[in-house]
Amino acid sequence: MQVSLPRLARWLGLAGIAPQLWATLTVFANAEERWGALAIGYIYAALIFSFLGGVWWGLALRQDKVPLWIYPVSVLPSLIGVTTYLPWIWGYTWPGPSLVVLGALIAISPAVDLKIGGTPEGWMQLRWILSLSLGGLTVIMGLA
Repeated sequence: MQVSLPRLARWLGLAGIAPQLWATLTVFANAEERWGALAIGYIYAALIFSFLGGVWWGLALRQDKVPLWIYPVSVLPSLIGVTTYLPWIWGYTWPGPSLVVLGALIAISPAVDLKIGGTPEGWMQLRWILSLSLGGLTVIMGLA
């Protein structure tokens, strides 16, 4: 029997787009708050991407047979999040390139869920909506 995604999970997932939408709109609408909005947009994208790695790890642990590559791939989002932060602390161009990298990786991240499998009914539809929305907004901020 296939488990269905709870309605609350769908609504909270969709609400998770709001912080990035706010940050993106602020980047374009308020010059005084632009830098802060870019920093918030970056950290939110990095946190969500890291969270996705934990989701992948959890999905893999629920299965009897998964390819071993899933465990190292599950750790990569956290490492990428930290790595894309380094240009800022070293004084290089930031956050544009980092936002573009994070956004692109978030946008394609549901492909990993597909490879793992074992997700509840409705999961992949929500994942694509959330990932394309969050990833797209993050890329738009990075190109601003």
